[in-house]
Amino acid sequence: MIALVRRATVLCALGAALAACGTTGSSPRAPGPGPSATPASPAAAAPSPPPTLAPGPAGLTPVFEHGPRTGEDRTVALTFDADMTADEGPRAAAGERFDNPELIATLRRLKVPATVFMTGRWAEEYPEEARSIGRDPLFEIANHSYSHYAYTDDCYGLPTVPGDRMRSDLERAYSAFGKAGVPDPMPYFRFPGGCYDRTALKALAATGVTAVQWDVVGGDAFATDSDAVARQVLDGVRPGSVVVLHCTRSAAPATERAVRAVVPELRRQGYRLVRVSELIGAARGRA
Repeated sequence: MIALVRRATVLCALGAALAACGTTGSSPRAPGPGPSATPASPAAAAPSPPPTLAPGPAGLTPVFEHGPRTGEDRTVALTFDADMTADEGPRAAAGERFDNPELIATLRRLKVPATVFMTGRWAEEYPEEARSIGRDPLFEIANHSYSHYAYTDDCYGLPTVPGDRMRSDLERAYSAFGKAGVPDPMPYFRFPGGCYDRTALKALAATGVTAVQWDVVGGDAFATDSDAVARQVLDGVRPGSVVVLHCTRSAAPATERAVRAVVPELRRQGYRLVRVSELIGAARGRA
């Protein structure tokens, strides 16, 4: 159940746990009280839980790829993977940067709502940045595993998480968010490399997360041509699209420049930029 995921964040003294998988909400996220907040009065309305999808066939973890394609409201979600694998600590210690503060600053300057899929190892390496992103109402933080190891074999050369450790790897990420002081991480999970199979969906089913994929690949990983990244995004976007980009300076150095080109053009074309939670809520509303 979703409560299993939220219990992993108890270290940051959040309020009530999320409701069961399948609950919908009209707001992308209702911020919970901080550790020193005054308790709400009994008459106060409870925060709306984030929207999730109902379990898939045979109770498997549901998978979300894009929002509604039709309707007057043309929406698109820009998502950013904050990747750092469990074994990259020595590289970070040697000076390699897996964060991208300039990208986050640009998103703030352009007032772009976004969903950041963060690994637990990234949150451990950059706790102040993780906390700052998580506390900014523009953004929502979702789970990208603790280790960024693959949940299937043969996934872009990534090491593999054994089947009996998949759930604990996911839960360890939520624990890392809690230790970093990230409030209200979302009940959404992105498989490292986007690789999953029935075994992985079954292993995570009890956590209550919704797996979030994408329908537009930004192509920014290891790219140096920001114009090419921008063109790839703009050529692929449709109403309801989920775009995958990265929040890692060393592995995606062109992303910030590409975003500066993509955002005004999407807005010129009549798109409204939203977080993933809004797309999921809209999809549930049309189910």
